[in-house]
Amino acid sequence: MARHEELPVPIHSSLEPVYGDASSLEEAQLRFDRMKSKFIDFFGHPPHVFARSPGRVNLIGEHIDYEGYSVLPMAIRQDTIVAIRKHDAAEADKVLRVANVDDKYSLCTYPADPTQVIDLKNHRWGHYFICGYKGYFEYAKLKGLDVGEPVGLDVLVDGIVPTGSGLSSSAAFVCSSTIAIMAAFDVNFPKKEVAQLTCECERHIGTQSGGMDQAISIMAQTGFAELIDFNPIRATDVQLPAGGTFVIAHSLAESQKAVTAATNYNNRVVECRLAAIVLGIKLGMKPQEAIENVKTLSDVEGLCVSFAGSHGSSDPVITVKELLKEEPYLAEEIEQITGENLTSVFSNSPSSLDVLKAADRFKLHQRAAHVYSEAKRVHAFKDAVSSDSSDEDKLKRLGDLMNESHHSCSVLYECSCPELEELVKICREHGALGARLTGAGWGGCAVALVKEPIVPQFILNLKENFFQSRIDKGLINKSDLGLYVFASKPSSGAAIFKF
Repeated sequence: MARHEELPVPIHSSLEPVYGDASSLEEAQLRFDRMKSKFIDFFGHPPHVFARSPGRVNLIGEHIDYEGYSVLPMAIRQDTIVAIRKHDAAEADKVLRVANVDDKYSLCTYPADPTQVIDLKNHRWGHYFICGYKGYFEYAKLKGLDVGEPVGLDVLVDGIVPTGSGLSSSAAFVCSSTIAIMAAFDVNFPKKEVAQLTCECERHIGTQSGGMDQAISIMAQTGFAELIDFNPIRATDVQLPAGGTFVIAHSLAESQKAVTAATNYNNRVVECRLAAIVLGIKLGMKPQEAIENVKTLSDVEGLCVSFAGSHGSSDPVITVKELLKEEPYLAEEIEQITGENLTSVFSNSPSSLDVLKAADRFKLHQRAAHVYSEAKRVHAFKDAVSSDSSDEDKLKRLGDLMNESHHSCSVLYECSCPELEELVKICREHGALGARLTGAGWGGCAVALVKEPIVPQFILNLKENFFQSRIDKGLINKSDLGLYVFASKPSSGAAIFKF
């Protein structure tokens, strides 16, 4: 039997296989009906096909996917749906018209040109669709498919993954767009290829994403979290122990990943690469060889483990403690070690050059210590799930690992913020077995592991102790609370609907 990442994106003729039964099915049916009538209002025709892709919550393994390490996310029920209609060749206007169910996003129009460059200085919400559009054509060409002359597309988007929440609303949008475009052109690729292609095309919008968000959005299976491995992308089902549920709560600090990339997200990508190069050189690589071959901390892990071995351990963090100082490194100090100007080390990465313009000191010790310890926690999490201990003991172990992960993200990786710290503390005080920031951080959400019987009371406590003061200040409306705090079991991945 083929592994599920080898299979194409599933095509359904009804909503049941994805949205299940009863109330969630009814809710989904209303959404699809509303989209269809809005589509007709906007464009004068019904759509040909729909595609959906879910958001995700990462349970453990933060900021390590772009370093080549496995992560352990699950899909959530909130998703982005894209309805699409492909113009026939006779229709003269070769434009892409991208509309949104939500009136606050105005209609975006683009030429039907797969080679267009996205104007990053002028950020528009429709750019995420163009990422998928460009990515699809680049990939189809690579596969030797005859893509023919570009034709116009009418597109309507309905996303209910909260934006800026660290639940991967942008990946849900790019993935559902790419899959809708594939479906409009009557093409389907294996899930692992779609995951790879969507990860690469999100780079058109300027974030150096590691691939976790796209992989889980496309490969998720109902009822399972997934251990996602990279190079090549693989997904292994992880059955979570009975009796626990994940509650996701928004800190209400928006994480503007694309906007603050140079000082936050991409800054860490650069610090990790510099840490890896410096470790490589200190462990005996020639500077030029390290600069050319070392892209991630996983590239030098073997050397770190050997070095740790001579200190009676197999933990690469020992090597980090011995060889990298805790004080920040100045750019000049790193240039002395590498013998090369940092701008030439990163000359082929514009987003990394932006980081160098924005920062002059780099914390290599802390970033490497986080990545190596977090990579270990992911496997400890999976091992705990498959161990022989009772569900009770498993849940306790998973909670402990989540707490350790949060500490590392907060102290070593410095990707938390005051609101997240407050939220995580309140979660733990009200019975969470473990709680941590999730997603890129600097805002966004926390995820808490909670015993099933106390979930309603737990959510009530969060409302009283965290959200009420924000409602009083007018930051959010009481009626929208369900968007900001909810429980979720692992949901299913991307799908195409042809009715």
